[in-house]
Amino acid sequence: MARKIVVTSGKGGVGKTSVTAGIGICLASRGSSVLLIDADVGLNNLDVVLGMERRIVFDMTDVLSGKCSVRRALLQDEYLQNLYLLPSAHAYASDSIPAQDFRKLLNRLDNSFEYILIDCPAGIDSGFHRAVSGADEAIVVTTAHIAAIRDADKTLAMLAGYGLCGIHLIINRMRGDLMVQGSMMPPDEIARLLRYPLIGVVPEDDTITVYSQVGRIGMQASHARTALDMIADNLVSGSRKVYDPTVRYRGILGKLKIWLDRGL
Repeated sequence: MARKIVVTSGKGGVGKTSVTAGIGICLASRGSSVLLIDADVGLNNLDVVLGMERRIVFDMTDVLSGKCSVRRALLQDEYLQNLYLLPSAHAYASDSIPAQDFRKLLNRLDNSFEYILIDCPAGIDSGFHRAVSGADEAIVVTTAHIAAIRDADKTLAMLAGYGLCGIHLIINRMRGDLMVQGSMMPPDEIARLLRYPLIGVVPEDDTITVYSQVGRIGMQASHARTALDMIADNLVSGSRKVYDPTVRYRGILGKLKIWLDRGL
């Protein structure tokens, strides 16, 4: 049976979709069979981040309506043969897909993959309930901004009522230079405030921004890729290795890098 993990956030714009895609790519790179499901009906972008938007013929709503089989709707990644996407639909009302139908769809796919990652809509409306109701575990993505932390706290409180077997926290877009200067709250402090364990920290990385805009994320070497690989390893092995964004900014060379970055 697949491990069904919903990736959610309280606030939009924290990089949840990019994190979902990155974790999926890292898990598949390790040899695991992975399915990514875009549960953000109407505002879905997982296909764009993966560079698959032009290949879509059928989507999740076509499967649920009986227009096609689930296998016909799945898109196989061009680079990783064990990574698949079940796309969502743009022109479709989110609340018209019942949570029960979504769970049945997941059950049909349960024995075909080792990991099913569900990209959840931001917020806590009906789309959130639909995505979470089909999952066994949850990952909440936040940033160090106060508004994002506050919304993550609300999301975690909602998740606590779903009887999930595991709830974890990822802090995205961490700035190592600001952490060294004391201008950004450190990840362990954020985790303490939210009262849930960290499964990963992802640094701010221009590589992710550029590649997600041009249509392919996660294959290239970068600091963010290293952090996402650590998260994948934590999921597979149960370890708790967390990327430290401050490493590049320590010591004399680190201070010089901060100074040069400021100059640019």
